[in-house]
Amino acid sequence: MAAPFHKMHGLGNDFVVIDARNDPVEMTGPRAHAIADRRTGIGCDQLILLEPSSTADVKMRIFNADGGEVEACGNATRCVATLLAKPADIETVAGILKTRPQDSSASVLLNPPAFEWELIPLAMPMDTRDMPVGWETLERPMAVNVGNPHAIFFVDDCDKVDLERLGPIIETDPLFPEKINVNVATIVDQQTIKLRVWERGVGLTLACGTGACATAVAAIRSGRVQSPVSVSLPGGELRIDWKEGGPIEMEGPATHVFTGTADWSQFG
Repeated sequence: MAAPFHKMHGLGNDFVVIDARNDPVEMTGPRAHAIADRRTGIGCDQLILLEPSSTADVKMRIFNADGGEVEACGNATRCVATLLAKPADIETVAGILKTRPQDSSASVLLNPPAFEWELIPLAMPMDTRDMPVGWETLERPMAVNVGNPHAIFFVDDCDKVDLERLGPIIETDPLFPEKINVNVATIVDQQTIKLRVWERGVGLTLACGTGACATAVAAIRSGRVQSPVSVSLPGGELRIDWKEGGPIEMEGPATHVFTGTADWSQFG
């Protein structure tokens, strides 16, 4: 039986959003992977499944393009906020996120970041402010968990990094038992960061909301920039505001592309 879905994106980071609050949808990793395929499926970076929640207005489950279910996605959260069209609390594996739609954009309040090595998580103890590790030209990253794990490398020119080659090597390194999102960032000035992201389970993306949050937090924490900061990604800009010990506020565009229908049983 055909059921509706929404195709949405946040700065080019695109999603298939299925509202299963009233009509349950059985979602598995292989099915999500098939739906995300850009040639034989609908095509997306992440599949988003909305379900009833006993603790919030809605529960959001997130499946990467490879079928793996993950904890958080900032761009998807903004898209869901605009879809709900009212301030809402969204339940995720990473906790409850507070959202507020604003015309064609939305703001999301993410829970305070974690910096302890075991919460990233890393395979061994080390200082997450200045990790004594490297992969070719990418050395001494910072690590932050903003609901999902990120490694951030500050470089002179992020456009010159061969992230398509180095990204999957770092993502799957044994140092990161749950894999890692890889961010390469260049400080433009005290209020601006340029960023590219290799997203765990997805690959190179036009934008990554949690990557922008993690990178901004790392840059603020190390004194490279001052909050609030504008993070410029290939798909556009996000505004990140964070103070030590507090939650992370992210604001940026969210776009509804079209509504369609599909028979999910046809995807395995």
